[in-house]
Amino acid sequence: MNPIEKNGLNVLPEKQEYTAKDFSSDADVRWCPGCGDYSILAQVQRTLPRIDRRKEDYTFISGIGCSSRFPYYMDCFGLHSIHGRATTFATGLKVTRPDLSVWVATGDGDGLSIGGNHMMHILRRNINCNILLFNNQIYGLTKGQYSPTSEVGKKTKSTPFGSIDTPVNPVRFALGCGASYVARTIDRDAKHQQRIYEDAYYHKGASFIEIYQNCNIFNDGTFGHLTERDVKADNLLVLEHGKPMIFGKESDKGIRLNGLKMEGASLADVPEADLLVHDESSPELAHALSIMHVQPGLPTPIGVIYREERETYDDLANEQVEAAKQKFGEGDLEKLLNEGEMWVVS
Repeated sequence: MNPIEKNGLNVLPEKQEYTAKDFSSDADVRWCPGCGDYSILAQVQRTLPRIDRRKEDYTFISGIGCSSRFPYYMDCFGLHSIHGRATTFATGLKVTRPDLSVWVATGDGDGLSIGGNHMMHILRRNINCNILLFNNQIYGLTKGQYSPTSEVGKKTKSTPFGSIDTPVNPVRFALGCGASYVARTIDRDAKHQQRIYEDAYYHKGASFIEIYQNCNIFNDGTFGHLTERDVKADNLLVLEHGKPMIFGKESDKGIRLNGLKMEGASLADVPEADLLVHDESSPELAHALSIMHVQPGLPTPIGVIYREERETYDDLANEQVEAAKQKFGEGDLEKLLNEGEMWVVS
């Protein structure tokens, strides 16, 4: 069957049915055995077949770090770029090729240290792409130095007496930069990851997803309280829009407001009607949720923390380009380069 043109791509007219295997490249996956990156890769590969797009429409872009091997293992278009600049490449690609689905794979070091400034701009501009930030709270590829998200007191090769830096809070950072979609998930929860990735894809704008990811070589067990079967239910709050914030092994605990502060409460003492109800559209609630995990006695929220619908930079930029074409014509690059003040060096 002859291909047809769709959004500038040559595609077959019939619908394609994919499996996770169709998104797996023939490259040997080389992360340390037991690394949480394997789970993230697997869940992305399981999510994309549920979306009605050809795999040639996807592009994965990365910078430098363990997470940045990601494009090699995806059987679609990809780019392993330079340290901290994955979001700049993603911005350029999405503006010039708005028909593509653009994803960024980055880490807490790559995305929030050297790449922090670029991360800020892709979020505030609301570029329509999906950012997967792998957070293991350590520099893994360079063998165990502390990272921007490492906790105070963290002893590493570069902080033998303990880190004295206040760590970056990725969710709080993203909210402060004006991200229109902010979520958190965790490497050990496959189904939750898949739900978040698919939901982020359908959001129009910059989707920022913090993924708690275990580095079993240099920071093993840092999220154990959120993944070990006997304790995770008491430490995790799974957010659902429009539903009360309930957690605990027996679903017997909840979150309520005491003045302007959140506090945990037993459902034996507090009726469910008094509990906070999650509202993804509330920026005030989102900021409160962003610091919940550092407050004693409160669980760590995962799920969609904030969602806002607003215009994207890439749409607005292309609207300006089309308006300029209508007014001035297609233009002539050669003529543009040879007009105005210029001289020839012989």
